[in-house]
Amino acid sequence: MNTPTATPWRLAGDEVNGCNCDWGCPCQFNALPTHGYCQALLGFAVREGHYGSTRLDGVRFAVAASWPGAIHHGGGTLQFAFDESTTPAQREALAAIGSGRAGGGGPFPIFASVCAELREPRIAKIDIDCDREARTARLHVQGFAQSRVEPIRNPITGSEHRARIVLPHGFEYQEAEMADTVSIELFGELPLDFHHEHSYGQLNAFDWRG
Repeated sequence: MNTPTATPWRLAGDEVNGCNCDWGCPCQFNALPTHGYCQALLGFAVREGHYGSTRLDGVRFAVAASWPGAIHHGGGTLQFAFDESTTPAQREALAAIGSGRAGGGGPFPIFASVCAELREPRIAKIDIDCDREARTARLHVQGFAQSRVEPIRNPITGSEHRARIVLPHGFEYQEAEMADTVSIELFGELPLDFHHEHSYGQLNAFDWRG
């Protein structure tokens, strides 16, 4: 008897991540979040990808998330947004990967395991402009969310301050540029409705597969 095998997939591209923690984010060091809870908006611009025979090159999607405590304590709420240009097949593929059903690497199986609610995805126009070298980014999900990222600046001179986090065995990234999320706004239904300024910003490449 043949045993079903998981659909092979891959996503590679650039990520923009902002949350309510202070710069550096204690979660990156297995510590508790700055304010005791986590609210985040992540954007993904896929350069190359596939789910089985479905090509995912060039797709854009975002994830809004909220946890009442530390992420590993669970009880989170998660909602994806897929760009309006994606096809039904691409949306099904992203939903399978994002929900953790497809297995494999990356953060999504872990996020799914600590979320009590996975809301129906939104379909909206998504714009992502990310420059990791300059440490600048803009993410806009029409009618739902937006964020703006700039370099961290020296509080005395105003000059740009560059910092990186290296996680050799990280499940989300191995190296990320640290930045200042100047503003992050979410306009969904609670708890996915929040506004933060000058909080944690992260820009990184990703290459996940299953």
